[in-house]
Amino acid sequence: MPALSDTMSVGRLAKWLKNPGEPVKKGEPIAEIETDKAVMEVEAFYDGFLAGPLASVGADLPLGTPIAYIVDSPADADRTAAPAVVPTAAATPVGTAQVPHPTAPAASVPTAGPSGAVRATPYARALARDLGIDLAKIATGKAGPVGATDLLREAVRAPTANLEEGPAHRVARASSLREAVARNMIAGMATPTFRLTSLMALEPLQNSAKEHDLSLTLLLARACALTIQTHPLFNTVYTPAGLAQRDQVDIGIAVDIPEGLLTPVLRDVARRPLADLARDWGVLREKVKARRLTPQDYRGATFYISDLGVFPVVQSFDSIIPLGASAILSVGAARTEGAMFTLSCDHRVVFGADGARFLTTLGGWLSDPGKLVV
Repeated sequence: MPALSDTMSVGRLAKWLKNPGEPVKKGEPIAEIETDKAVMEVEAFYDGFLAGPLASVGADLPLGTPIAYIVDSPADADRTAAPAVVPTAAATPVGTAQVPHPTAPAASVPTAGPSGAVRATPYARALARDLGIDLAKIATGKAGPVGATDLLREAVRAPTANLEEGPAHRVARASSLREAVARNMIAGMATPTFRLTSLMALEPLQNSAKEHDLSLTLLLARACALTIQTHPLFNTVYTPAGLAQRDQVDIGIAVDIPEGLLTPVLRDVARRPLADLARDWGVLREKVKARRLTPQDYRGATFYISDLGVFPVVQSFDSIIPLGASAILSVGAARTEGAMFTLSCDHRVVFGADGARFLTTLGGWLSDPGKLVV
């Protein structure tokens, strides 16, 4: 299992593109892996033939876990029924060569507990004793061994509902995307946030989008980016070392998909030609539909927009500020009098008057959108 992004620790095997015994070329896709944001292809690192045992479709596998092998000849590929594969000179694990040899565990290889039921590293066992955490609780449903990181995550986890107190239930495994959203939102809740809400006219922007055959979302992003140029604090993020001011405005746009939520990012929205931005937004939307966003497509936004205007029932709402930004704009459904715009702000970076000035400038762009398309 290769690392397909620098935040990935586990990958879910979504689909095999090759069968055992079939020839593969270096760089040829052989499987699809579901990460926290997208479905990405795993490419063969060598020429040869795909050999089993193949990892099961739907399995969550830690980085470095062999998912298959590439061997030198078709005869070597007849291994799919074997319970285990011992790597040899003719069999190279697909994904990494850093996995301990299955027949020769090193001292750091996870070991079984006294009952033989829980696999965990020795350090994780000692940490569990110190923290009073039940290893079996963490190991349930986990594909790999329990490590120190799992223990620390459990130690700071928010309390969960006691399902035994309610009616009968069943637990369905969350998708990698929903798990990633949950982690990010928990982290985002640590941001000290205040919110400002303003009623603004949206009809002029809607009319301009129709007149120029442009996406309303794109024009709204453009209006926000130009507003940020006037108020650069909103392109700043708090760090322990100080405030980091970014050189360009990259806007993340929340997009609803059946599996959850994605935030593709439009780059340099304030300075690039609108035609270029429109083309990029079209490409990003197609990638979202196919779940083929790459980390470059969804990471590093400096400002965010979440628009629920397609739901007439939603008058207004506010959003959690994602890590790496100081604000997010939430847009409700348009009515005759306008739409409710709620700006959630990081109070370590901007203050109430800053937010009021931001909304005032944004309102000017929305009321005169002809300036956005020149």
